[in-house]
Amino acid sequence: MDADSRTRAAIEQHWRASERGNTEAEHAIYATDAILDYPQSGERFRGRAAISAQRGRHPADRHFIAQRINGRADLWVSECIITYDGVPSYSVSIMEFADQHVVHETQYFANPFGAPTWRAALAEPMPDRIAEA
Repeated sequence: MDADSRTRAAIEQHWRASERGNTEAEHAIYATDAILDYPQSGERFRGRAAISAQRGRHPADRHFIAQRINGRADLWVSECIITYDGVPSYSVSIMEFADQHVVHETQYFANPFGAPTWRAALAEPMPDRIAEA
């Protein structure tokens, strides 16, 4: 298995572990001194332990669906739907790798929104997507 295949498998395992609530497996992908940034809230979490602790204390019932994973070498992007207490949020996770571990992750979150009617004739529904009106 080449390096990119190993990295993709590790990311897939990360999202499956997130869905199962397996905290140890979910955070095995991170380097001990990894950084996680949430630009929308201005928060930075330093170190695997801090990343794991903040996620482990999340009060919502969460579910994870990785819609698409793309990347190569040391830069990978996951497009996900993360559902918090039944409310979906779209997330883009940008993971930077070194020595087969995430050293820096940036996550962006966006709420779904209904498409405007003026674009209806130009668009078609995306498969497997959740939208609110």
